[in-house]
Amino acid sequence: MIGDLFILLLALLVAALVLAPLESLRWWATQGAEQIEAGTEPSELRELADAAEADPSEDSAPRKYLVYLSGIGAIGASDVPQEEVPFVQDLHDRLERFTVLDDVFPYAVDNRGLTAERFLGRLWRWLDRVRMKNPNAALAVLINLRNVAQLFVCADRRYGPTYNLGTAREIHKSLVRHGHRPGSPDEVVLFGWSGGGQIALGAAWYLQALGLRVSVLSLGGMLSDDIALARIEHLWHLYGTKDPLQASGKVMFAGRWPIAKASPWNVALSEGKITMVELGPYRHNVKQHYFDYDSTLPDGRSYAGNVIDTVESILEPSS
Repeated sequence: MIGDLFILLLALLVAALVLAPLESLRWWATQGAEQIEAGTEPSELRELADAAEADPSEDSAPRKYLVYLSGIGAIGASDVPQEEVPFVQDLHDRLERFTVLDDVFPYAVDNRGLTAERFLGRLWRWLDRVRMKNPNAALAVLINLRNVAQLFVCADRRYGPTYNLGTAREIHKSLVRHGHRPGSPDEVVLFGWSGGGQIALGAAWYLQALGLRVSVLSLGGMLSDDIALARIEHLWHLYGTKDPLQASGKVMFAGRWPIAKASPWNVALSEGKITMVELGPYRHNVKQHYFDYDSTLPDGRSYAGNVIDTVESILEPSS
């Protein structure tokens, strides 16, 4: 029985990886290419941008934004695993100089959640109900498999540009919705948890091209040697010593191997643009993980509290 289930999951993973690029390619073929070439934006965003430009009372000084991108367990921008909710609220409360955004679903080029009206929407809605009843149900892993496949699309040199352009466009829409003036050199930190770390890197290339000052904060992310490392201001990678998933990035992506001296990763590392921040004996999930407010470290702080403190010390160091 267990063997059959493993074979089924393996087959589904292979199918997910083969079919994963089709969503972003379809978006590009049906609307993305035309919208990008024409420079079109939804009418409500144009109205917001025009209103900001016309309001002389608005402070023209560069603003700071932090965009939170969830991990592979998310179903939509507003439908993330419950353990992340208090953590994101802490980001809102603690980062006083930043506007924190959490309305972008990083595993779809058009920001549509899995339970939206899409071809497999009914399946994802059913799996979401299964997961609500039992978060550890074996079938719930299908959500993770689908989203991790999009992570590999993002990191792929062939399909990644289309995917990353789409997600960057959705992030830019969110920035405008929250007060960014298009063309302003605002500071943007893309905070990606788990799979969101790689997708943050992929989107950063295009956001920087819009004149934004972009940095990436990865929390337990599986990161590749993305070409965006040449453009971003800085990358901070926060990780736990007992988290094998984040560590797998330096094995799976050859550009992170020490012998690949000319890869974007190793060049950025030699230029001091990458800071590796060891948090302690963190696991990726289950318990003693990055969002664990119950377990405590030797200094008495919770695991999640230590992450929040670390993020605050990086982004808002005391003067």
